[in-house]
Amino acid sequence: MSAAAAGATGQVDEGRKRGAFSSRRVFILAAIGSAVGLGNIWRFPYVTYENGGGAFIVPYLVALLTAGLPFLLLDYAIGHRNRGSAPLSFARLRRGTEGLGWWQVAICFVIAVYYAAVVAWALRYTFFSLDKAWGSDPEGFFFGEFLQAGDVRVTTDVVPGVLVPLAIVWLGVLVIMALGVQRGIGASSVVFIPVLILAFAALVVQALLLPGAAAGLDALFTPDWSALTSASVWAAAFGQIFFSLSIGFGIMITYASYVGRREDMVGSGFVVGFANSSFELLAGIGVFAALGFMAQANGVAVGDVASSGIGLAFIAFPTIISEAPAGALIGVLFFGSLVLAGITSLVSVIEVVISAVRDKFDTRRLTATLAVVVPCALLSLALFSTTSGIYVLDVVDHFVNQYGILVVALVSMLVVAWALRALPALGAHLNVHGRPRLGRTWRFLTSVVAPVGLVVVLVFALRDDLGAPYEDYPAWLLIVFGWLMVVLLPVVGFLLARVPWRAGTHLDGPPPGSDPTAPLDATGIGASGARPARDDEGDR
Repeated sequence: MSAAAAGATGQVDEGRKRGAFSSRRVFILAAIGSAVGLGNIWRFPYVTYENGGGAFIVPYLVALLTAGLPFLLLDYAIGHRNRGSAPLSFARLRRGTEGLGWWQVAICFVIAVYYAAVVAWALRYTFFSLDKAWGSDPEGFFFGEFLQAGDVRVTTDVVPGVLVPLAIVWLGVLVIMALGVQRGIGASSVVFIPVLILAFAALVVQALLLPGAAAGLDALFTPDWSALTSASVWAAAFGQIFFSLSIGFGIMITYASYVGRREDMVGSGFVVGFANSSFELLAGIGVFAALGFMAQANGVAVGDVASSGIGLAFIAFPTIISEAPAGALIGVLFFGSLVLAGITSLVSVIEVVISAVRDKFDTRRLTATLAVVVPCALLSLALFSTTSGIYVLDVVDHFVNQYGILVVALVSMLVVAWALRALPALGAHLNVHGRPRLGRTWRFLTSVVAPVGLVVVLVFALRDDLGAPYEDYPAWLLIVFGWLMVVLLPVVGFLLARVPWRAGTHLDGPPPGSDPTAPLDATGIGASGARPARDDEGDR
């Protein structure tokens, strides 16, 4: 067999073994499933309220168009052109940058470990909603009877009421991941995302019918135009976009590598970006309509009951459910939506790790899934099914978001744009089948505007965290599960990059036949002699 034919056969085999989404529609639903997560529902509404209300939509849209979408398309270009996981795609850009991909993999591993716990809480609360098990004190029930949180320390005291749903979540994730790219991730997204949209739309309608809903919407959308002169408001807008689009830490690179070579990735990026923002707006309407009811029922201002994150989901909303007509229905819709949004996001995070392991070590799908999910689940159960789980989770979540995701996103963007000068080639790749075409404007936004936005967000975050201990937690907790973790993640990433690749892995640029901008001869075969690999599902 000639070297050219052997190369072609190798590429076809690689395409089969990695797996692929069956269509552009499935990819878009999977990407939306990753982007639409817990943060859309419990973070965006409060960030909007705190940063100018209706006026916040202006910097939010500016951030989406000038930083979020350009960076999303950069991730798409890297994965789609180089046909690999985050480490393999970076290695094919330049071998020395492989560590950036493993840094992203390490971040995804950490996120998966704690993110599953919040999904497990939401799963349990879906059933709690039926009989309003929290009684008249949702806050005391959540921290006391449910989580059994005691003093701020790390314990091994297991809470069965958390352990069981957390184990169920991990079992479900294991099944989805073992089924593969199309039959697992793709098929679950095709089902879960429409159900999520319908369930949340039903929740919004129900919330709008509550007494006081109009007051909540007034509080959310009444614009404070003076807020637009505040740098912190613009930083909040850029931060929200980066947090909500699943960009910069390997997910979209991995998902794009499973998409057919002739698909319009630019158009897909716009669909995903605007779908994510539309869901955030829908979440804002539903959440603040419900908070308006709660404020009226208690005779207080909306600002006195407005909150975000865990406080909104597990304290404010149970209070609303207890007082509202058809409260059980609202509870099932709200917490059910959290479960669906959480599962689709968790699956995308885990896939980054599984894909990297498969590419690096040439393992079967099931082997890689077990090698990743089982340790992840055991660590998750050990840390977050205990009486100290809430404290560890809060610290890890804060630091991995502020200084894990944002720092690796900034570094990888600067490396690709300025050290490798790869933006022209990546843009040309997307332009072959993508519309609208990307040119100098996209390159400027990706290499200048988006990095500047990230730097501003990081400066404000550092100012806050250095000014006062996060949530007044003890220093040892912040150092061990916060700052030390942030420092170790890139170290682990670049150490993993030193592990040799499986024999025969193509590392010198995009795999033959994968880049449509490469010159072809009269037969449609690239200069290397390798035909494009088929995008068959091959999760064997």
